[in-house]
This record gives sequence, C-alpha cells and structure tokens, in this order.
Amino acid sequence: MTGWAILFSALAMTAIVGVRYLITSGAFAFATRLRHPDLYRGLGPQMRREIGWSLASAAIYGLPAGVVAWGWQERGWTRIYTDWNVLPLWYLPISLLAYLVLHDTWFYWTHRWMHRPRLFRLAHSVHHDSRPPTAWAAMSFHPLEAMTGAVVIPALVFILPIHVAVLGLVLTIMTVMGVGNHMGWEMFPRALVHGPAGRWLITATHHDAHHAAYRGNYGLYFRFWDKICGTDIGLGTFAAAQRRRKPAAADG
Repeated sequence: MTGWAILFSALAMTAIVGVRYLITSGAFAFATRLRHPDLYRGLGPQMRREIGWSLASAAIYGLPAGVVAWGWQERGWTRIYTDWNVLPLWYLPISLLAYLVLHDTWFYWTHRWMHRPRLFRLAHSVHHDSRPPTAWAAMSFHPLEAMTGAVVIPALVFILPIHVAVLGLVLTIMTVMGVGNHMGWEMFPRALVHGPAGRWLITATHHDAHHAAYRGNYGLYFRFWDKICGTDIGLGTFAAAQRRRKPAAADG
C-alpha cells in the first residue's frame, strides 16, 4: 500500500510541476508576443522541442517531490512546518535566503560541471540547442541534467527547517527566475540590471550572455560564485555577444 501511495504522490507532483511549467512559460511567452512580437518568429520547431524536453523533466522533478510530499504528510520525515510559532518569525527570511543561496551554490557547480566537454555533449547540449533560448526553455534538459536539478530542494527539506509558505515562495522564485532568465529579453528595468542590485542578481541580461558565449555566468539567482571563481561575464562582453548574435537586450 505504501508503494502505491508514493507512486500516486509522485504522479500528482509530476502533474503539478508540468502544469506549473506550462502556465508560467506560457504566460511569459504570451508577454513576449505582446512586447516583442517578432522575437520568436521562426522558432516554432525549437519551442516544440523545448516543451517536449521540459515535460519529460517535469516527470523527473515530480518523483523526488512526490516522495517528499508523502514523507511530510504521512511520516513527518521532513523539516517542513506549518505552525508559524514553531520557530521565531525572524527565521522566515533567513530560511528563504539560505535555501536560495544553497540552491544557487548547487546549481553553479553542477552547471559548470555540465560544461565539461564530455558531459556537455552527452547532456547539457540539449539545453544549449535552444538558440536563442525562449520562455519555454527553462526546463529543457536532458534527463541526466534534470536529475541533478531535481534533488537539491527535496534534499534540503530533510535538513533545514522551512515553513511551508516559505517553501512555496522558494519554488515560485525558482520558477519565475528560471523562465524569466531564458525568455530572450529583459523584464527588469535598466536601473536594476545596471545598478548595484544587478551586480549581484542574475537576470535575462546576465544569463543570455551565458547562452551567447557558452561559458561563464553559471549561477541561477546570484553572481557571487561567478565573481569568486572568475567566471562572471561582464556587460561589455555581453554587448559584444549581442553584436554577434543579437541576444536579449535590457529594456528600461
């Protein structure tokens, strides 16, 4: 009976991840059509391929998420809590930042690892087949790469306490930033992208340089690992990539 319960939970979470992807990417693709009507012109076959890979990734993400949901509800195995009084209120933003930093750290190093020639050819090239990336490309991964991305948040909830609402916020930020960073144009104002916050936060401008140059800018939310490791591609390099390939430009 337990096996069937876990399977049902995994299927339910797969459906949730898949629907979340379709709604979020669809909304950003629709916004792109309104803001930049010609940006995705001629990319129909690529976008259909992106959707196919992304729905396959949704199933891979759904399996560990289903185990977590079952373990939380049926066994109390996780550190997810629902009572606001379990921990001090000041811990809520601390836990949010901790999850984002730890997720970003995992993403940076696994993403950089995926750029090693053999792994790139085997797996990560699927993601970089999106030239240029579109709003549908955020989860367009080879199954091997999808597995590396699917385990980090489920692993953290067994280690680090987090309120269920904060966990929902983490997942929302992950989804919005993942899609927004791939849609091919900058949704944030120029003052943010080119200001003090933009020196540390990743937006479409920063990530599109990665897709243009195939190196550097490996982070997900923050630029600090790129800066520490010397892999941060500055806006000057990005501007040169724009002239070669015409990728996303910051709107303001």
